[in-house]
Amino acid sequence: MPKKPKPSAAVSTVKSATLDLLRAFKIDKVFGNPGSTELPFLSDWPDDIDYVLALQEASAMAMADGYAQATRNAGFVNLHSAAGVGNALGNIYTAFKNQTPLLITAGQQARSLLPLQAFLGAERASEFPRPYVKYSIEPARAEDVPAAIARAYYVAMQPPCGPTFVSVPIDDWARPAQPVPLRNVTRELGPERAAMQALAEALAEAKKPALVVGPAIDRAAAVDLMVRLAERANAPVFVSPFSARCSFPERHPLFAGFLPASPGQLSEAIGAYDVVVVIGAPVFTFHVEGRASIFDGATSLFQITDDAEAASVTPLGTSIIATMKPALSLLLELLPETQCAAPPARALPPAPAAADPMPAEFLLDALSKAMPAGTMLVEEAPSHRLAMQKFMPMRGQDSFATMASGGLGWSLPAAVGFALAHPERRTVCLIGDGSAMYSIQALWTAAERKLPLTVVVLNNGGYGAMRSFSQVMQVRDVPGLELPGIDYVQLAQSMGCVAERVSRCEDLAPVLARALAHDGVFVVEATLDSAVPLLYAKNG
Repeated sequence: MPKKPKPSAAVSTVKSATLDLLRAFKIDKVFGNPGSTELPFLSDWPDDIDYVLALQEASAMAMADGYAQATRNAGFVNLHSAAGVGNALGNIYTAFKNQTPLLITAGQQARSLLPLQAFLGAERASEFPRPYVKYSIEPARAEDVPAAIARAYYVAMQPPCGPTFVSVPIDDWARPAQPVPLRNVTRELGPERAAMQALAEALAEAKKPALVVGPAIDRAAAVDLMVRLAERANAPVFVSPFSARCSFPERHPLFAGFLPASPGQLSEAIGAYDVVVVIGAPVFTFHVEGRASIFDGATSLFQITDDAEAASVTPLGTSIIATMKPALSLLLELLPETQCAAPPARALPPAPAAADPMPAEFLLDALSKAMPAGTMLVEEAPSHRLAMQKFMPMRGQDSFATMASGGLGWSLPAAVGFALAHPERRTVCLIGDGSAMYSIQALWTAAERKLPLTVVVLNNGGYGAMRSFSQVMQVRDVPGLELPGIDYVQLAQSMGCVAERVSRCEDLAPVLARALAHDGVFVVEATLDSAVPLLYAKNG
């Protein structure tokens, strides 16, 4: 009796090869907002990969960014052709500045239609997100798509991390393609030992050393190593300007404060130190003009960075290119116990007093004391940054994130991404009223998934940071700074969230208690004093 033929194995397609790559890369979520050019990719979606629906592409991008930062693995985003990429560009820029690993795909019209300027066709698709992606391609052949996606992942994960982009025509997904095997690509970069020896000697001989920490330390999960180094050197630790992560516990006795992004003020803050070592940050990020006397040569400057471009633009001193863990480990090995006395600890500010209308400082202090241990704070309230730094000390690793770009619209959806990654802990999004309106639709995704997210909207009736800058720059009658009449409670409730408004100091504690204990999303609209804090001195 003739044997029955064995059933033929399913033909591998671009789509199946891509999904197998995601599984191999341990990517378990795809963030997006679907369009017609993505439907073949999304059809018959597998149960083991979670599709996270955002209501706008910029929100999808920031959700993936927060998720990637929390998991320390590349986030996967699926955008809708050129229009979707355009919607997402602001947060692609932010992801680039955050140095977040993201693998971005975008739909494209069918290859046969591209010469005809078809509707939804993207001309020169790979050029659109440049220069804010590390790698960008529309593969020449359908069968090349999986290999391009694999390369995009490896590039995104290589320090300094960042977003990458692959444009995929709609008819490519069903085409045959060979599976792409998983490869092992190492990511740690060891420092040059002789340069580290010179740094260790300079630190050991310094009469008054200081350390400046940046976001790369927290990104690398190296905060504990940083604490050990600071204690070995007995040196004060400053935070680099606009650091988007917390790389040193802010109640540690060696914590010295936050460096301003003003050249004159920064130089005044660290100019008295004879050796300054900047770790995991640029030297330095400035926001306003002024003379940076720190570069005059009286202070010996060293930098440890995983970003070769940042090293190349450093104006003075020695830059050592390495990732944080091997660099800090070697420096700890080489650095002897210091003979320097520990600097005096910072004086802590008194608790802010209640007043009517509610001062922002009072709310921030109350929120800091009410947040459960292990809370992740995601922030986008630029006009209140100085008050936050004063009254909301962060504990260190995986406690704080904000946007490194200065662009608004990132933090609310990013908080959703952080909460998706860690549903066992509370995530708090602290956001200004103006910032909230950029990506308010992210609340819907959080509510649909019942995430443990508390959103505190600081409502001072306008763009407070711009009010401050108009005073610093001494310009008057600037239009568009006021935002009256927006009801954030009703907005939140319309998207399925529990929400309350609070305007009196005596009512704040019970509202925060409910918001932080709620099983799901809770939005607090806090009506604040509209007085404008100065972010920089008027002389810059």
